[in-house]
Amino acid sequence: MDYKDYYKILGVERKASADEIRSAYRKLAMKYHPDKNPGDKKAEDRFKEINEAYQVLSDDQKRAHYDRLGSAYSNFRTTGGRPGDFQWDDWFQQQAASQRGNQNDSFAGGNFSDFFRTIFGEAMRSQGRGNPFAQEGSGYEQEAQISFKESYEGTTRQIQQTNGRKLGVRIPAGVKTGSRVRVAGAGPDGTDLYLLIQVEEDERFERDGNNLTTTSPVDVFALILGGEAEVETPAGKITLNIPAGTQPDQVFRLTGRGMPYVKDPKTKGDLYVKLKVQVPKYLSSKQRELLEEAARIKF
Repeated sequence: MDYKDYYKILGVERKASADEIRSAYRKLAMKYHPDKNPGDKKAEDRFKEINEAYQVLSDDQKRAHYDRLGSAYSNFRTTGGRPGDFQWDDWFQQQAASQRGNQNDSFAGGNFSDFFRTIFGEAMRSQGRGNPFAQEGSGYEQEAQISFKESYEGTTRQIQQTNGRKLGVRIPAGVKTGSRVRVAGAGPDGTDLYLLIQVEEDERFERDGNNLTTTSPVDVFALILGGEAEVETPAGKITLNIPAGTQPDQVFRLTGRGMPYVKDPKTKGDLYVKLKVQVPKYLSSKQRELLEEAARIKF
């Protein structure tokens, strides 16, 4: 089995901070997102790989677990070992013994590679936890990764129960990373199953509760004279009217354009729009003449 370098996949150093990892992920996820590359299998595979790397490196415990493996693998290669000769089972047994009982050091479900399933799935099995379910309190958890758009609109996921039957589960609009969706009786031995939601980040929006913040470009003339700006919202693009004399750092609040509330999806948070001023690089002779004349007029 080939070793996956998650740091290299995201293009960050091994000492990268959480903010650096998040920033790198957002840029790559936006570039390779399936919506931007319809029908491109290579882009789809790259997108999955990027998300897998972020799922590991964005979590302190999972990142530490992965770093321990990376250190052991690096030492093995440094001494002249061949990739195919690395003793994965020995390493897993050592890690399982040192981490036994740690319920948080696990993954379940998701569209992940064999490498991912091996380094985390084996750790779960060695601690007596079945795959794809991770026991948590009185129920079982299974991760479900959804897109930002799915978290806004709501979606469904098909899960496979331990008896082999498949079950469609509705994930309500408004969920966020860390939300738990209860599926009564769907876990092993008729216990409850909780889908632990992981929402892919969207570079266009920052989320704070049910409120969102976005940045919209606007030309300097629209700020001075008044005009319009095209704004991205989760439901699509809208036109924002810009009053004359608007300042570059002004924030517009669009009521009800944010994320829906899980228990009341018809009610939504707000969308805050920050204007990013675009100054033209080139001016016609007429434009320059008029601007120079305006500059000579005292306000």
